Parts: sequence; structure tokens; C-alpha cells
Amino acid sequence: MTPELKIQQMRYVLAIVDEGGFHAAARRLHRTQPALSLAIRDLESRLGQALFEKGGKALPTPFGDYCLPRFRGLVAEHDRLAQELLQHAEQRRGRVDVATVPSVASRLMPQLLADFVKAYPDLQVNLHDGNADYVQRMVAAREVDLGITSLWQVDDAFAFTPLMHDAVGVVCRDDHPLAGRQAVDWRELDGQTLIRNGTSRLLAGTEAASLLERSAFYISNMISLTAMLEAGIGITTLPRLAFPEEYQRLRFIPLSTPHVEREIGVLKSARHSLSPAAQAMERCILDSLGNSKNLALDR
Repeated sequence: MTPELKIQQMRYVLAIVDEGGFHAAARRLHRTQPALSLAIRDLESRLGQALFEKGGKALPTPFGDYCLPRFRGLVAEHDRLAQELLQHAEQRRGRVDVATVPSVASRLMPQLLADFVKAYPDLQVNLHDGNADYVQRMVAAREVDLGITSLWQVDDAFAFTPLMHDAVGVVCRDDHPLAGRQAVDWRELDGQTLIRNGTSRLLAGTEAASLLERSAFYISNMISLTAMLEAGIGITTLPRLAFPEEYQRLRFIPLSTPHVEREIGVLKSARHSLSPAAQAMERCILDSLGNSKNLALDR
């Protein structure tokens, strides 16, 4: 039967050898000599061999000489592992993977990640971006710890914490008849060339749903969509946060009727716990984005 070895007893053996005797080792370890001797006898009983020669000397037996380097290696590995686990538990080491929708990745994550890295300099962060379906798949497959996205329908497999609301508007080129408007009603879009995108499903189930049925274009890629808009091919609808402000010829006009918005929040598995590093990231996201103003009113 394999004996159950105790790290503390091995430390005692090493201290006796290093200090040159039981008395000196007991002083260093803040133990009484009888307690130290009792621990050594227990270890020798477990191993079935004496570790020190008789006579109270700190002279190892041949078996003790064989054990010493192995005890040192095991104690050192134990201490290394304990320190590593402690650093992970205290969020001083580890890695966290986050997936976000592109609008969040480009607009909100730079400052959030800068703050996070400053607070946790030894944690590694991997950021992935894609549409809401992509983020959900990554979280479901446990390829990422957290997602920042919209949840289109309730799913018991996920835990979703809402952070902010992002109002939908119409995006067109600056020379479009609607470009100078302060707000627009969906009926004014009837007859316009509407280019659908991944967020257009926000209109489904509203009084503006018929616009989607009459749309002949669908573009999922934001770069391609922006190129079509800049070329004046048509108009589209986007949440305010997803509007590409860097394109000077494009305009965002809030959609007044119906008032449609997406809810952005933190997505994680409802069935698995987060690692300490991911817990730190979740707190950072909630503290940073959870205190943001409602994006429907913030522009």
C-alpha cells in the first residue's frame, strides 16, 4: 500500500539537515523538539525505514540520503504549485477570453481593456469579435469565458446580465433627403431601398416589419454595408452604437416610430463557473459598462 506522505514532515527533515540538528531546526520552525521528533518517527513509520542514524545526531542514513533530494524536489514543486494556484485565485495570473459584437469591440472595449490591464497587469486577455450569433456560439462552446452582446431570445443555457440599451436609427448618405432630419417615422422609409443587416431583425414584430419583407438586399459584413451606403445604393437601420462615425458622409437619424432598441449585456454559461481571471473581467465589465448611460439617450 502506498504511504500517505505529508509535505510538512518532509520540511522537518530538510530543516534538521540544513540546520545541523533537531534543536536548531525546532527553533527555526517554532516547534518543540519532542514534536519534531514525533513527526520524524511518524514519517519513518510510514516509509518503513529510518531517515536518521540513532543517537540524536542529524546524520542521515543511506535511505535518508536517498530521500533528501527527492524531498527537496517535492517540497519545491509543492510550493511552486501552491503559489501558482494562489496567484490564479487572487487573479494575479491566468487568462480570460472575451467575445463581443464589433460595435462593442471598437467603441467600448479599448478603454475597458486599458483599465483592466492596469488593474490586473499579469492577466492575459484574448478578445474576439463577431456578430451576436457568433458570440453566443463561442460562449456555448466554452471557447470564451464571457460575451458582450445582445441575446435575441431567452435560453436557459445562458446567464445574461443587461448593461445598456442601444436605440435603432436610420443610416443614410449625407445627400439623402432624410439626412437632415432630427427623427424619422418608419412610414417615411416606405419606397426607399432598404439594405438589411444582422441587426435588422430588431424591426421584426414591430409595425415596421413590412419594410424587411420588401427589402431586396441583405449584407452581414459591416465593411461591405458601409461601402454600399457611401455609394448611395440605399439606406439601412443600425443601433446607435453600431453606427460607423468615422465615415463622414454617413448620417444617423433616430427612428422615432417605432422606438426600437437592442439590449446589450454580459453573456456567460449558466452551467459552468467562471475562472478567477474571468470573474475579475466580469466585475470590470459590470463596473465600467453597467454605469454607462442609456445609449438611446446618450447621443
